[in-house]
Amino acid sequence: MLALRRWNAFIKRHQDPATKMRLLSAMTFLTLFAVTFSADAAPLAAPRQVDIPSGNGILHAQLYKPEGSGPFPVVIALHGCGGLAGRSEPVQIRYQDWAEQLLKGGKAVLLPDSYGSRELGPQCRAKEHKILARRERVADIMASRQWLVEQPWAAHDRISLLGWANGASALLWAVRPQLSSRSVEPDFRSAIAFYPDCRISSGLGWSARVPTLLLIGAKDDVSSPPACRQMVDGARGRSALARIVVYPGAYHDFDRANFPLHATAGSSDAALPERGHLGTDPEARADSQKRVAEWLAR
Repeated sequence: MLALRRWNAFIKRHQDPATKMRLLSAMTFLTLFAVTFSADAAPLAAPRQVDIPSGNGILHAQLYKPEGSGPFPVVIALHGCGGLAGRSEPVQIRYQDWAEQLLKGGKAVLLPDSYGSRELGPQCRAKEHKILARRERVADIMASRQWLVEQPWAAHDRISLLGWANGASALLWAVRPQLSSRSVEPDFRSAIAFYPDCRISSGLGWSARVPTLLLIGAKDDVSSPPACRQMVDGARGRSALARIVVYPGAYHDFDRANFPLHATAGSSDAALPERGHLGTDPEARADSQKRVAEWLAR
């Protein structure tokens, strides 16, 4: 405001009409630029909690939805073993980041909270997992899908899955042909799995009934890139389209922004895996963002 008052005073000192007009035009441009920049820098709208019926309980989820009545394509986004919520926010920054990107592309994002809904904290270091990717988390995926097909703002034929780590492992179970549910149609549009643990699935003759993209770093020592490669290669010829991208030099969590590479051994953080390395890989992150957008646009 002070700068604008000084600018107005400067204009008043110039009585020449042509000079005034040029200065006013410049001020108008700068004001519009400032307003536009402020709008672009505006923080992402807070998500809305929704409660989804699931079995004998309620599955809490966070919903990011574009303005308007839709129908909008929807992405069911599945958190990793560290859980969905942060220390002071309902959704960790890493998932907020992806939600913002997807919202800009006109998609709604539903993030079911598999742990918080059951009053559990992070499960990365749990010795006995109370929530299994192939059981409870698949049930959460199906409950989320059922809820979405009942929403008038959701494009029922464009519901896709996106998961990280443990959430990605659950996704791999959910897209298997054996889990197809005729009671909820149409089926998922597509699926994208970031660095899942493929070691069990690769030994079970995994295949997918919907187009599935798997993204993992070649140096991922939390999950197993060779097992994921074997799993996808083994599905060729008896599966819907399944592709894998292995990023040379990238580790686990390569798509997280501003996350320096570090080893998890010795850390007391219950939201981190017991072993391995985590960290951003800028090139892999940028490429994965592009591939996710393209895969969801199929």
